[in-house]
Amino acid sequence: MTGEVESKRIDIEALGLKPLALKNMGEWNPKDEYWGEKEEQKDPASQYLYLKPIIDYGVRPSYEMEQIIPCPTMEPENIDIDFDIDSDPIFEAAEYHDRGDDQAALKIIEKILTTDLRCLDAHAHLGNWEFNSTDEPYRNTIDKAKRHYEVGVKIGDLSFIDDIGFNGVLRWGHINNRPFLRCLHGYGLSLWRLGKSDEAREVFNRMLWLNPLDNQGIRFLLADIDAGKTWYEVRTL
Repeated sequence: MTGEVESKRIDIEALGLKPLALKNMGEWNPKDEYWGEKEEQKDPASQYLYLKPIIDYGVRPSYEMEQIIPCPTMEPENIDIDFDIDSDPIFEAAEYHDRGDDQAALKIIEKILTTDLRCLDAHAHLGNWEFNSTDEPYRNTIDKAKRHYEVGVKIGDLSFIDDIGFNGVLRWGHINNRPFLRCLHGYGLSLWRLGKSDEAREVFNRMLWLNPLDNQGIRFLLADIDAGKTWYEVRTL
């Protein structure tokens, strides 16, 4: 075949994947949380202002998203290293990557995703490896990172298709929510780094509503975007 690619898109729904289950964790009440000292809340420069609409909204249902780790740790082909069968394959892949053995790391992730594409932590790690591979404005590299994160986000979003206007909370404290929140975080950072600040702001605002306790520091990123800063300006601080 010959020709040119005129367009490309990520259509997760077309894959017919089973949505990740959402476990009901009861109600989340903002009155039960600590939001800082009163004086801090009154400061017009405080990031508390990003949280106030969420707090004022009141009680919402809380959920924990199913996390998929489809198989025990598997030794990549042609990699002469022993594995602990009780360990986490994502952790093993990260260990290889940290030691500079990208081939072994990618082989593990590939096996995980060919077993079950719904392993969101695998998509988050692939995105992180691309995103952190350079501080330079290499658009192709950052766009590749964005696509890894976006796949994870869209797989997670399948869980909300039948619940139009999802209004729940996905707290960081429920650890199985973390892969989805990591994918959202990376996706927002990639958009911001690519100069798409308005789109990044939408992603970050969504994250704050999903996880109001903001363990990832999203309100500070929103403040930077609203101040007109680029990712590169913040990165070099």
